[in-house]
Amino acid sequence: MTLFDVYPINNITITKAQGSYVWDDNGTRYLDMYGGHAVISIGHTHPHWVAGIEEQLRKIAFYSNSVNIPLQQQLAEKLGKVSGKQDYQLFLCNSGAEANENALKLASFHNGRKKVVAFNKSFHGRTSLAVAATDNPKIVAPVNETDNIIFLPFNDEQALEECFTRYGKTISSVIIEAIQGVGGIIEATESFLKKIRSLCNDYHAVYIADSVQDGYGRSGSFFAHDYAGVHADIYTMAKGMGNGFPVGGILIARHIEPKHGMLGTTFGGNHLACAAALAVLEVIENENLIKHAKQLGEDLFERLTRTEGIENVRGRGLMIGFDVPEELKDLRKNLLYNQHIFTGEAKPNVIRLLPSLAISNVQADEFMDALQEEIEVAAALKGVER
Repeated sequence: MTLFDVYPINNITITKAQGSYVWDDNGTRYLDMYGGHAVISIGHTHPHWVAGIEEQLRKIAFYSNSVNIPLQQQLAEKLGKVSGKQDYQLFLCNSGAEANENALKLASFHNGRKKVVAFNKSFHGRTSLAVAATDNPKIVAPVNETDNIIFLPFNDEQALEECFTRYGKTISSVIIEAIQGVGGIIEATESFLKKIRSLCNDYHAVYIADSVQDGYGRSGSFFAHDYAGVHADIYTMAKGMGNGFPVGGILIARHIEPKHGMLGTTFGGNHLACAAALAVLEVIENENLIKHAKQLGEDLFERLTRTEGIENVRGRGLMIGFDVPEELKDLRKNLLYNQHIFTGEAKPNVIRLLPSLAISNVQADEFMDALQEEIEVAAALKGVER
């Protein structure tokens, strides 16, 4: 049997990880400025996280949601405290796509409507409705296609108002990333997010804050949507929630009432997932990682802005993107193979930085030094070619 070949893979085999470093099978150390798609929130193999999972594993790893699982309530209470969203309800699942799928479905249950407003360059997952609301035709199979999704330009308030004027009574929800991740680190304006909140209020639609990638402290706030001073009806979470352990969830405003059977999951909220997620929140709280992400992110942002050769630096906290001109089109590859640093990309020429929230100032310096070296090498080569 062979693996189904759907991933473009770097020819590197990682065998060990700690903090913001990973090592390959040859013993080469890499600085991780990508965190496996923004998943590593508190650092690889954090000892408190490892201990929490190990301790729970010795007790019970899994039983279904047909019995009381007190860890779920403990997680809900800790999540409410750390996020500042105590007056919400929690439903646990397994991934970001599943979180968005459940959020969209729950919104439709709530108001009995079908239309969903999504935005250009959005990415919400690969399951049926989540991928239908994703602006990438290459990953939308014919069976996923639906007339129920309305795509609008990102940050275009006039287009949003016109859409609600035309379809308002049929719009179930608006789903939006406050900072588009796969789309290239594109930030929604405060005014745009407030307009969504206002129109959802006026037309009784559900505001879904896709916080799968930009949530869990990555932006320097617990939820990136918080910078606009708005409260969504549903927040979706995953990636950084488990620090690599598969777990996702949605926070649901109190006015959306649950009914038995409307949502469900076999593995969501299992004992091990809750132990991992609790450990993540405890580390975020005890090590003050959200404040650290904000401060270090601001410093990195400023240094990148002053770096000659890169363009259009953008983002918040430790979710930063910048454009790469044609002469630096191989920068990401060179950082990986010459400097042993993992970064992310978005098409066409965008580099994304999504490191652990616990990355140190020294490691940030290491990245900046390597970045500068590769830019200088590229400039020298360009000079020789001329």
